[in-house]
Amino acid sequence: MRHLYRCPLRWADLDLLGHVNNVTYVDYMQEARVDMFRTHAPDSRADDLAEGVVVVRHEVTYVSSLTFSFEPVAVECWVTEIRAASFTMGYEVFAEDEAGERTVFLRARTVLTPYVFATERPRRLHAGEKESLTRLLEPDEPVRPPAAVGVVEVPGGAYPVHVRFSDVDIYGHVNNVKYFEYFQEARIQLLVSQAGELGEGYHLVVAQTDVDYVRPILFRPEPYDCRTWVSRTGRTSVVFESVVRDGDEVLARARVVGVCIDSATGRPAPVPDAYRELTPRC
Repeated sequence: MRHLYRCPLRWADLDLLGHVNNVTYVDYMQEARVDMFRTHAPDSRADDLAEGVVVVRHEVTYVSSLTFSFEPVAVECWVTEIRAASFTMGYEVFAEDEAGERTVFLRARTVLTPYVFATERPRRLHAGEKESLTRLLEPDEPVRPPAAVGVVEVPGGAYPVHVRFSDVDIYGHVNNVKYFEYFQEARIQLLVSQAGELGEGYHLVVAQTDVDYVRPILFRPEPYDCRTWVSRTGRTSVVFESVVRDGDEVLARARVVGVCIDSATGRPAPVPDAYRELTPRC
């Protein structure tokens, strides 16, 4: 069984192209996930899942562009795998016409683990929680294991992450959605400082984002260190890798695939040479 949540859109969700920003979709996923927990929790103990889980990994695939509407967008979410101390959820963000034809904007998966915030430690799933999650189980392939990569230092790749007070949840951790913002800001800085604009009539869209959450980021006056670099350049795509660190400790990693698009046709276009030069020479 899949849980259906209708998420209202906000004008502030849009980017410069008039599309819902790639970061905002993760917020929609979070709203749908919390609504699912609260709707299907069998008792107060299982209701802890609505407020007592942390995200371990996101895999987000952007399928098509979503524009603003006063009508809510539909988000389906369900469980794809249940383990002793974690579970995986799937999502589909879509619109459906009168004939039942579905336009999909995003597909994603999230690995979550129950968490005891008082002790800052994960815990095992209770029997009641497993029972409620099993009702929503639609088995699928496991999520991809994160790739172990080192940090590559490149000009323009250092970005100081200043945590805002509004970035932090009620447990004092930076919310999982905000990490996508940090990686976006770091990526934009790298591109603007080193590669400039794509050129008139072209733009870069995010096709895939994978984020691994290693340690919580906390609110503090000192910035965290984010490093971003281009790990691969294809004919029409660019792969960005990023890490957020506190000293030598890695707190989060991201892998983002961007695609160069011809604005007139909406089709992929060759990556400019300036972007290709960002790929480190081995």
